[in-house]
Amino acid sequence: MFEFSSYHIVLSVVGCAILLAHWLPRWISGREPAASALLIGAGYLSFTFIPGAPSPINPVDFPKIWEMTSEICVVIGLFGVGIRIDRVRMWKNWQATVRLLAIAMPLTILALALVGMAAAGMTLATGLLLGAVLAPTDPVLASDVQVGPPLEGGEHPVRFALTTEAGLNDGLAFPFLYLAMSLVAAGDWSAGLLGEWLAIDVGYRIVVGVGCGVVLGWLLAKLLFDYPRENALSKTESGLVAFAGVLIIYGATELAEGYGFIAVFIAGLTLRRSETNHDYHTKLHDFVEALERALTALLLVALGAAIPALISYVTWQVCAIAAALLFVIRPVAAWLALSGTTLKSRERHVVAFYGIRGIGSVYYLAYAATHIDLPDAPQLWAIVALTIVASTIMHGFTAGLAIDRATNDPRA
Repeated sequence: MFEFSSYHIVLSVVGCAILLAHWLPRWISGREPAASALLIGAGYLSFTFIPGAPSPINPVDFPKIWEMTSEICVVIGLFGVGIRIDRVRMWKNWQATVRLLAIAMPLTILALALVGMAAAGMTLATGLLLGAVLAPTDPVLASDVQVGPPLEGGEHPVRFALTTEAGLNDGLAFPFLYLAMSLVAAGDWSAGLLGEWLAIDVGYRIVVGVGCGVVLGWLLAKLLFDYPRENALSKTESGLVAFAGVLIIYGATELAEGYGFIAVFIAGLTLRRSETNHDYHTKLHDFVEALERALTALLLVALGAAIPALISYVTWQVCAIAAALLFVIRPVAAWLALSGTTLKSRERHVVAFYGIRGIGSVYYLAYAATHIDLPDAPQLWAIVALTIVASTIMHGFTAGLAIDRATNDPRA
């Protein structure tokens, strides 16, 4: 009559893991806890040591589930980043962002490809794929380094640079991922392959992503604020209707073969420009943030639970690649890219170092794994998982203090 259902065990374990990851740190620090690393750890401990817990979902064997879950998480995160930004039109605010995207990200991809080839014996195509997967900073886990909610003001250049970089590089890394996937599938370079890549993956898809973001974001704003003016949807104070619009924007852009990640970020920026001082923006941000945190928590617990399935693939080569990215490649590439900007020395150091890795990398690798026969898949998943764990620990527990010091120090 009485039985232990594995499904109900999962619900209880996940609930306990999320609650404890947010509650226990409050006994130690007065700061809002950096829970990402704790959620991964709680997932690992819970699914490893609690009797009756079912086997976790191995990303090597079931990448589609990880792709779909992380995709929604990133979409919500990117839109949330877009609506946070109050000031858009000042070029000096975007100077650092452009350099991080145009210089630091390609340098990071190239360096990771070379390190993967040298340390792990990867082919150029696989190394390039690894670089494309790990190069983007994460819009979901980087709340401690980003600008605050709408209408808060005080968008410091450090926070602005890290926020806008995370908002755009998830979409702009896609061309490199497509190039790597094409090379893996074709087995070699060709003029036709490169020409098609430049025309379609670099040109067409980016233009469509930006265009859909602007046009559909403007239409969403009109539906929320203007039509009907006397009984606009914004008066409901519900974020759900705007979220429905985000899903439409992402889905429509992808159907048009554009980059949906770029579209939802641009749509967030566009929506934020409509009725700029309306308090609905704050309510929408709070709704999106709550939804994002809930989905992220589930995904991080699942990642922690999957660690036992990946740990056997963690070799010194895997550790070397993760360490090279976090301690050398990203900081040096971003430091070089930011030379000549208006950022002061400490600000430049902080922006260069705090390129947090997370859910975006999970999505990119899962996407590649479901669309091509992925070489070295277990090793690639081990590298991504280790990098995320290390980043959430190293960046998560230090970012708040480092950003506060950089943004409050007049001598920075």
